Amino acid sequence: MELSKMTPLTRVSAETEDQAAWWALYTRHQHEKTVAEMLLCKGLEVFLPLHDSMRRWKDRQKLLSLPLFPGYVFVRGNPDRRLQVVTTPGVHMILSRGDQIAVVPEEEILAIRRVVEGSCRVEPHPFLRCGERVRMIRGSLEGVEGILVRKKNLCRLVLSVDMLARSVGVEVDASDVEPIGVEGARGAFLGGATAGAERLKEALPSA
Repeated sequence: MELSKMTPLTRVSAETEDQAAWWALYTRHQHEKTVAEMLLCKGLEVFLPLHDSMRRWKDRQKLLSLPLFPGYVFVRGNPDRRLQVVTTPGVHMILSRGDQIAVVPEEEILAIRRVVEGSCRVEPHPFLRCGERVRMIRGSLEGVEGILVRKKNLCRLVLSVDMLARSVGVEVDASDVEPIGVEGARGAFLGGATAGAERLKEALPSA
């Protein structure tokens, strides 16, 4: 099966969600798609989020589907399948904490999946951990939480995978978000949902 921007989750493994957790695999350079395909052939559930990027050369240009997290592939597995995963050609390692495999929170995977499957433009973004946290209140991303920043004249919702120290950004309308918390002194001015959204456009930092 071809991996595409619109279908990042490509197959469900034999294990149930209660038995299996999401792992992050570090792969060889530009081997993400190859690794994902081989893991699919082994019956594992794979998540390889992609984004469209226009590349230009002197004589031509081409729209490419590139990994949102270069060098990484997410797979759902359990300890019984660890050897099957690490022996896949192109896989350098499974990210771990000490002797234990590091688990990627389910909510981070679900948020990234919703962004990738949506109609909004998504692309890699410098890693963010602190900032004005907001929640989408309408549209295809309703309920998704992240950090809202301004880039040029656009507002962007930034989602992060903390384990990878990587983030992605998706363009949103400031009127479609509501504040859910403040980290730092900024944001104390936020009031009602409508007024807060309007103020957010002017008060947010530039990316």
